[in-house]
Amino acid sequence: MTCELKARLTQATTDALKQGKKQEVDALRLMLAAIQRQEVDTRSDVDDVMVLAILGKLAKQRRESISHFEKAGRDDLVAQEQFELDLLSTYLPTDLSHAEIDTAIVDAIAAAGADSPKDMGKVMGLLKRSLRGRADMGAVSAKVKAQLT
Repeated sequence: MTCELKARLTQATTDALKQGKKQEVDALRLMLAAIQRQEVDTRSDVDDVMVLAILGKLAKQRRESISHFEKAGRDDLVAQEQFELDLLSTYLPTDLSHAEIDTAIVDAIAAAGADSPKDMGKVMGLLKRSLRGRADMGAVSAKVKAQLT
């Protein structure tokens, strides 16, 4: 199984090395290390879906770090994390709009026949398949909960 996204990251690392872009090389190596860690942990090759999940997790970590560093007044670290987040974003699919997420939630609630908060697991199961990597599932969960109560 080939992993096109991993190959793109490897090629981008090589290109950045040749161009002397140290900050970009460091960020790309962090991404590749996370992918390799997943391969070692699972003892199998990753596919593009898994790579997107890994990159999504890294992006979420960067967003959280940025907010913590801003609160601490560490502008130097904010700039580094923002650079890494911007680079990660070039490899991630674009996030869905609020309207698209709301439509997906309404459709999932109807498909699951959900009418109370106890049906939230069914709805989230459906949404997880269709929205993974394209929406913050924590925010989606809060919206589903609000609609079911």
